[in-house]
This record gives sequence, structure tokens and C-alpha cells, in this order.
Amino acid sequence: MSDPTPLSSVLAELIARKGLARVQGNAQLIGIWKAIAGERISSRTKVLGLKRGMLEVGVDNSALMNELASFQKTALLYKLQKEHPELKISDIRFKLRSDMNSKTD
Repeated sequence: MSDPTPLSSVLAELIARKGLARVQGNAQLIGIWKAIAGERISSRTKVLGLKRGMLEVGVDNSALMNELASFQKTALLYKLQKEHPELKISDIRFKLRSDMNSKTD
């Protein structure tokens, strides 16, 4: 008979299998984005995820996407890296998301 498995190991495995850590991580990332980007930008964007150091952000229209990519990206990235180095964000990618125009959340 083998030794009992520690509860912490069982819970860690359950959390990983159910994807709960990812959901909590995304909620935290959304909060960080809102604080960094400010109300004007965050109300018209949506964090899509963080993959290999690339923060993906959906944008509701092409004019804002152009403004962010051309004029705001460097400052936003610097602020993210300075205030949240643990996230290891190396770049931001903005994606046009037409489905955001009718969002209700």
C-alpha cells in the first residue's frame, strides 16, 4: 500500500485540470489592464490572454486600434513591465474585434 497523497497535491491537480488557475489569472490580468490603460481605453478593449509574453488585447474599432498601436503601445508596455515585472510581458498585440461593439458586460 502506498502513502496517502497530500491534500495540497490533489487540490493543485484538480485546479489545473479544471482550468481554475487560468480563470483566476485572466481576471487578475483584466484588472491590471484596466489600471494600466485607464477607463477610456479599457472600456473599449478586452484582454484576450497572455501567451509566451505577448499580451493580446481586443479593440472595438480600427481608429482606436491604430492609436494604441502607433502612439500608446510603448507607454502601456513600459508601465506594465515596470509595475508588474512578474508577468514577463515582452509585447502587446492589438486585435480588431468587431464583436465587442455589442458587448453587454
